[in-house]
Amino acid sequence: MNVETFEKLFIWKESKDLFVNLCNKFSGAEFKDYFYKNQLLKATLAVSNNIADGYQKWYGKWLVRDLIVAKWSMWQVKSMILVGNDLWYFVADEYSKFMESVNKTMAWIVWFIRSQNKKDEVKPELTEVENIN
Repeated sequence: MNVETFEKLFIWKESKDLFVNLCNKFSGAEFKDYFYKNQLLKATLAVSNNIADGYQKWYGKWLVRDLIVAKWSMWQVKSMILVGNDLWYFVADEYSKFMESVNKTMAWIVWFIRSQNKKDEVKPELTEVENIN
């Protein structure tokens, strides 16, 4: 990969921006659901942190492992935003903007995982089949 640092990765920037935008959305004292805000922000921050951690390791299976964890965290973020929408925490345009960012980031994480898996694919060598009795 030609990108030297994780800070230049599109998926890291997108997930970091999502975290910052959600922080700004829920930073006011008028928002009282601390549990919801805390869980949502922790899950969102975990996405960018796992992308950064995996990229810095840059060992095929370790990178993929951290990207998978980032994808799992993004599923939590998506779930929290869906629940928040049902609780009327978002207005329509905010909800659409956040969901677009979540879906775009998830798609890029999946693409990144697949690209790493293809690079690490090793064709199995033909070996003798052992007789198991």
